[in-house]
Amino acid sequence: MTKALSINSIDAAVDHVLDTIPGDIVLGIPLGVGKPNPFVNALYQRIKANPARKLRIVTALSLERPVGHSDLESHFLAPLVERVFGNYPDLDYVKDSRAKALPANIEVREFFMKTGDYLGNAAAQLGYISTNYTFVARDMALQGMNVIAQAVAAREVEGKLMLSLSSNPDVTFEVVEKMRAVGQKLMAIGVINREMPYMPNGAEVPPDFFDVVVTDPAATHAVFAPPNAKVTPADYAIGLHASSLVVDGGTLQIGIGSLGDAIGQALIVRDRHGPEYQRVLESLCPDGIADRSLGRFNEGLYGCSEMFVNAFLRLIDAGIIRREVYADEALQTLCNTGVVRDGAVTPEVLTALLEARRIRAPLRVKDVVFLKRFGIFKSGVEMKGDQLSVEGAHCSNDLRDAASFDVVCRSMLGSHLQGGVYMTGGFFLGPRDFYEHLRSMAPHDLSRIDMTRIDFINQLYGDDSLKRAQRVKARFINTTMKVTLLGAAASDALESGQVVSGVGGQYNFVAMAHALPDARLLMMLRATHDNKDGLKSSIVWNYGHVTIPRHLRDIVITEYGVADLRGQSDGEVVKRLIAIADSRFQDDLVREAQAHGKLEADYELPERYRNNLPQALEATLHPWAEAGLLPDFPFGTDLTEDELRMVRAMKKVKHASEHPAELLTMAVKSLWEGKEAPPAYLERLGLADAHSFKDLLIRRLFAGNL
Repeated sequence: MTKALSINSIDAAVDHVLDTIPGDIVLGIPLGVGKPNPFVNALYQRIKANPARKLRIVTALSLERPVGHSDLESHFLAPLVERVFGNYPDLDYVKDSRAKALPANIEVREFFMKTGDYLGNAAAQLGYISTNYTFVARDMALQGMNVIAQAVAAREVEGKLMLSLSSNPDVTFEVVEKMRAVGQKLMAIGVINREMPYMPNGAEVPPDFFDVVVTDPAATHAVFAPPNAKVTPADYAIGLHASSLVVDGGTLQIGIGSLGDAIGQALIVRDRHGPEYQRVLESLCPDGIADRSLGRFNEGLYGCSEMFVNAFLRLIDAGIIRREVYADEALQTLCNTGVVRDGAVTPEVLTALLEARRIRAPLRVKDVVFLKRFGIFKSGVEMKGDQLSVEGAHCSNDLRDAASFDVVCRSMLGSHLQGGVYMTGGFFLGPRDFYEHLRSMAPHDLSRIDMTRIDFINQLYGDDSLKRAQRVKARFINTTMKVTLLGAAASDALESGQVVSGVGGQYNFVAMAHALPDARLLMMLRATHDNKDGLKSSIVWNYGHVTIPRHLRDIVITEYGVADLRGQSDGEVVKRLIAIADSRFQDDLVREAQAHGKLEADYELPERYRNNLPQALEATLHPWAEAGLLPDFPFGTDLTEDELRMVRAMKKVKHASEHPAELLTMAVKSLWEGKEAPPAYLERLGLADAHSFKDLLIRRLFAGNL
């Protein structure tokens, strides 16, 4: 490995790329916040201005500061975006792609798109790469990638510069490793962003990992930080159901957004407010809670998730994510079987390692290295020849000798295992305080978070025995858009083939849930979805596109309950899914299944499942929201009280605008009541001097819904 070229100018780095690679540039950049936006923009603009050169960008989850889709939204968002997103620079290719204005010599290929943002965008839909997350490194190489660029964190250690891949070691390590191994030319560029949290462990690299390190201060900017979304009653009901299936001492994977926050808060309520948690679950479960997990987390959980989200950080703070795992199968097995309790190092641990033949007697050099690495031996223990020594104590390295074993146990054993990790992630994304928390976290606590490769997190292949030992009692919690009555799930695209987001790692987690003996997949979805086409059931008889086929069905959760589908017949699967569907659609689903021979002709849905309605759910959860256990924003919000009030009113108006009858009723009521909004609100929304009929009507509608 040659020494990295340090370049202190973004423009100079672009010059270097264009001078070194004479032909087409195929640029790979990480998904999410790991993109070096200023460098990417400079390269993009340079090639955009030169039709003789071509650029292909291969990436995923290209983020953009929120933009309004109406004058009202734009006026509202302007000061909020300035406050929350600061100097985060949008990606120029995203702007052009959204405007359907990508130049002819530039194309963008994404394997995961920001949810729903590119429906109807021909270039984005044509450029989408459908692939599992674990295949991304392979597929990037297949695109002919010759440059990979990433935003990195930096720190000085004893006068030496050290870098961290921070949020995104997910695919970079594998890409660089595989392409260099086969001699495929690849220029790796690390662009220092001083705002990126410096993550240790697997994310840390020396500068020479890269061919070029860009040190330009202009590359430092705010990390993309979406505010927390409101957690609705439906979200909480789903989160409460899911939380009751998480097993103490197990492994947890969850995703981003309000459902992730709902699960996190529900787990905290379960741990801290046991009696109240039990009562709220009883009110939600028509079949009772005999099969649910209700107790505190006495052993704690291990987080292992491709996405390390804010909910995980809150669970770490709450002491729920605390089950440490170790990068050694034999040692991990001792933890699983209770030989190691609470990480304490005892003579029994040493004996068990000897019996398991993980270490030998007499001890070898590599045995001593292993014992010191994990804190079983004190760091000062040395072995010279056949003698062990530390702090004046000496003995033979043959632990079969009783006297030597006694000296080792009295003088050389550590007190607590070292090197444990309680959170393993591939990339992160969260609000502003999430990043600030990571930046200010004590080194001892930060060392227990390991950002690492996606091929380690998302599959069992490679180190499979270690992964199986670590990922006991795993609960892989994912979201989907639709579930068919036979148990297939559509999560990434519409029936038409239009891509909503992407497969990501969902299939990988589904496969692991079936491969691990005590694991389960929890597939979550809201029972209905409402848009300009009207209210529709998310549980349907059939759908023209599926992400997860029916033979991989497991547990499905809506706000109305849990359907355990594993090992069940088609007829039973249909009954269980109808039982958790919205009651306004249940009769149609029954008739559809009967018409296709998947439900008995005389089947009648039990009465206890007939009240699956939003109003009933809200009434059930309202007392717990009032008691403060289920707040709208359990982990805080970047919005002020005034902004929250304005958002609620604007959402009501927007919803009505998609439903003409509702809009007419709202308009008549608002005009009749003649309410006025506070002047500061009207000024914020550009409605203070409204004159046109449209603006005056919007002003009345907004005021009427405050």
